[in-house]
Amino acid sequence: MTGTSGHGHRRHDGIDPVLRTRARRRAMQAIYAWQMSGGEARQVIAQFAHEQAREQADLVYFEDIVKGVLAHRHDNDEALRSLLDRDVDEVDPVERAVLRIATYELRQRIDVPYRVVINEAIETAKRFGAEHGHTYVNGVLDRAAEAWRAVEVNAARK
Repeated sequence: MTGTSGHGHRRHDGIDPVLRTRARRRAMQAIYAWQMSGGEARQVIAQFAHEQAREQADLVYFEDIVKGVLAHRHDNDEALRSLLDRDVDEVDPVERAVLRIATYELRQRIDVPYRVVINEAIETAKRFGAEHGHTYVNGVLDRAAEAWRAVEVNAARK
């Protein structure tokens, strides 16, 4: 696979950040659609798979996010609830999808640095969300990182 993306952004660990960003954006759209109409992970993934093929993205990571968000949604929504100023279901649907993905990454994908999770969430919220939605997402995720990734956050401050 090396070099086939034509981007040359692949890091020493084999991860292409550009393809990961696209995977997160596509996952946000898939989670948004799921929030609106429901369905199972495989249906949601199948619905967006053809778009994955057209615009290259990290398909494995896309599927992991969608499956992970849906599989862990009850625990993760509960964890998120304590950081919100309203019920999870009252958060703007785009921001809710972004927060659910970031919550999954922060809690279940500790291989992804918290700063990457927060930055990607902010950029996705800026691109797809309401005008000031990204500032809300940023505030929630800063508190989330402190709570769920305290060791990593504290190490980064030194």
